[in-house]
Amino acid sequence: MRWYTLLAVALTLCTVLLGCAPHRQSDTQAAAAGSRRPFPVTLNNDRAGAAICYGPHRDGQEPNKGPQPTREQVAEDARIMAKTWRYVRMYGAGEQTEYLLETIRDEKLPLRLMLGVWIAPETQLDQGGNVIARSEANAELNRQQVAEGIRLANKYRNEVVAIGVGNETQVFWSAYRCTTDSLIQHIRTVRNNVSQPVTTCDGYEFWLSADSDRVAKEVDFGAVHIYAMWNKQQLEDALAWSRDRWNEVTKKHAGLPFAITEIGWATDRGMNGYQAEGVLGKWGELPQEVFFRTFRDWATTHKVPYFWFQAFDEKWKGGTEPNEVEKHWGVYFSNRKPKLVMQNEPSANAK
Repeated sequence: MRWYTLLAVALTLCTVLLGCAPHRQSDTQAAAAGSRRPFPVTLNNDRAGAAICYGPHRDGQEPNKGPQPTREQVAEDARIMAKTWRYVRMYGAGEQTEYLLETIRDEKLPLRLMLGVWIAPETQLDQGGNVIARSEANAELNRQQVAEGIRLANKYRNEVVAIGVGNETQVFWSAYRCTTDSLIQHIRTVRNNVSQPVTTCDGYEFWLSADSDRVAKEVDFGAVHIYAMWNKQQLEDALAWSRDRWNEVTKKHAGLPFAITEIGWATDRGMNGYQAEGVLGKWGELPQEVFFRTFRDWATTHKVPYFWFQAFDEKWKGGTEPNEVEKHWGVYFSNRKPKLVMQNEPSANAK
């Protein structure tokens, strides 16, 4: 464990015990609707949600193994993204996250970060959702993530606009499922110790389930993932399908503000596993551009905040096939060369 992580853990424990955290509330108290912190949903030129998801790992890099993205590489990415986007979302609180925040601050880039706190499964669940095993190692990693997320959010108050605690930890198909109780506890710990709005990011299936009602009471805004391409939709039907899922989720949780924190279209796909049967829409750079522009026009018109998935291809993801779908969601290739959608985007080509 790095020294600054130990310090962050100690500071977090101190603030919790002494009661000096900003906007502190009881650990058993849910976020009341009247106390919800606003999430910024409109930006310059009135475009809603001009935002992008970002993973920093380049070719030959992967999380927790081997060489990691350098400060210079993250800074280069920040400059690329700042040409087009105004928000960027990351998934964990770590070294590369601070590199990005330092670059935004020091270079005065017009970017703000939705900070991620990665939550790993602390328990193993059976198909019925019952706990059958526990992982103290993951529980400790989660404590470290929570502490580091709190530290970064407070150190970079001007650069961090929101915090997502957990990513796809509740939806039934996720490999990262954790209990709702443990997720809520982590959300409360973060929210008790920061001033920014806090949420958790999950699939539309979860937000339509009865279990989501408890989580909705804990967050400042809802954060939903909507993937037409993963759900057997053809390109021509993708926008209508995505719009319907958005309307269903926001109707169920009327009164809770929502943002789409993942939506996108991949430019390639493999022939193994679910992608071979679940991805029926045409993949490629032109379909990606069509869906991007069609969706953006709808979202802008209806003031729907969204984070497009994602900035850059990441070859470490998914299986061993080079055309594995998980590797090809970026609007830039992994070598930072623009795909068609960015080649035709004026802001991306501005000097």
